[in-house]
Amino acid sequence: MCDLRPALCAAMLVALVGAGCVPTLDDNPAPDMRRDLPASFPGAETAAAAPEPGAGSRDWSDFFESPTLRALIEAALRGNQELDLRVQEIILARNEAAARRGEYQPKVGAGVRAGGEHAGEHTRSGQVDEQLDLPKTMGDFQFGLVASWEIDAWGKLRNAADAAELRAAAEVEGRNFLVTELVAEIARSYYELIALDNQIAVLNRNIAIQSDALEIVRIEKLAARVTELAVQRFEAEVLKNRSRLYDLEQERVHAENRINFLVGRYPRTIERQVADLDVPLPDVVQTGLPSELLENRPDVRAADLQLRAARLDVASARASFYPSLGFDAALGYQAFHLRELLETPESIFYGLASNLTVPLINRAQIESRYRSANALQIQAIVRYEQTLLQAVVDVVNQIASLENLKQGYQLQAQQVEKLDSSVEVSTVLFQSARADYVEILLTRRDSLEAQMDLIDTKKRLLQAKIGIYQALGGGWRHEP
Repeated sequence: MCDLRPALCAAMLVALVGAGCVPTLDDNPAPDMRRDLPASFPGAETAAAAPEPGAGSRDWSDFFESPTLRALIEAALRGNQELDLRVQEIILARNEAAARRGEYQPKVGAGVRAGGEHAGEHTRSGQVDEQLDLPKTMGDFQFGLVASWEIDAWGKLRNAADAAELRAAAEVEGRNFLVTELVAEIARSYYELIALDNQIAVLNRNIAIQSDALEIVRIEKLAARVTELAVQRFEAEVLKNRSRLYDLEQERVHAENRINFLVGRYPRTIERQVADLDVPLPDVVQTGLPSELLENRPDVRAADLQLRAARLDVASARASFYPSLGFDAALGYQAFHLRELLETPESIFYGLASNLTVPLINRAQIESRYRSANALQIQAIVRYEQTLLQAVVDVVNQIASLENLKQGYQLQAQQVEKLDSSVEVSTVLFQSARADYVEILLTRRDSLEAQMDLIDTKKRLLQAKIGIYQALGGGWRHEP
């Protein structure tokens, strides 16, 4: 029995030499990742006791109260084409991970070969065949199993496979992030649509009121109480509002078709409840702790997975400097004549070989890949920190937006109430000849604008509530 100790010692020596020749990354070191988050969101209300979980952990079917809106979201999650594309991206990533996983497992195959060879008379093979009295044309028939296996001693293949699986998981989180955006966009577009319905209704009422006022002014002209100028000014105001009505109608068409596109269907009338805009002002949305973003925000989770994959890529690239050990084996039947192919044990062949290779000449290429993997790791660290920072900023911005819009809405509601009263007063004064037509015209114009602005602010309030929910990572959790 041969002594394997010298060969083993030589292999260990080569491995140590290879390990000692791995280049350093001191010229571009990976920084320590910063995960420090604020204790709470600035501007958010906090309780003295342990805070409740944030709204980002709530199912979207619990967050949105309107059955009509929930039905639209369900339809979008079933029919949106972008989500379908993301599913295929997940399948591709999982297939890539499965392929990488198979690279460090033994490879076994079966093969069949049939052929023949005729050696020339003036060749070495021909002379040997003639001396052995062998036929000049000989067949070669063979079938059997072949196997090869690269021993992943340094984890190069395993780390690459693990990195591919992490990237497949990141694709899943990418789809979840798209779901949060889709749910929020459907909800925002729905409230924009019913806000336009309300504005069109308000404008139609005002056009009817202004048309009645125009008839009164015409009568006043016949009584010589006003001039033709007043009639023309009132007519111009009615025409302006009728023209504005068509602009709102066009905006409504765009809003409907935007929802249809997100749902994945051709243009049609969107079922909605106009009264859904008349809900009470949004309550304070429970934000929870900033640390919950690590679990609730799919983009943060995806960035974390991509970072972990990048670190494994660096480890895999580093292992390329180390020796690689592999085995090749074969077993089967081989014969000159087909009739003798299955004779046992005469036609059985087998073989086993091992190989140990150390990169020498191509080290520059391996070093470049190693440094590139390190640079990609640093990019992944920065992207993770950037994504986490953006998540906190999104929440703080939406909290401030909701609070400021709420304060503005209360003042606008008071303004609408005052202007409604002033319209009645100006009408009475005009009929009693104590106010001119300009005062009643401007008062009604201001009242209309205030009503339209109030509806717009209410829409933005509801959209800001949706924005907080989205910023907290809500929308991708749903129990069907």
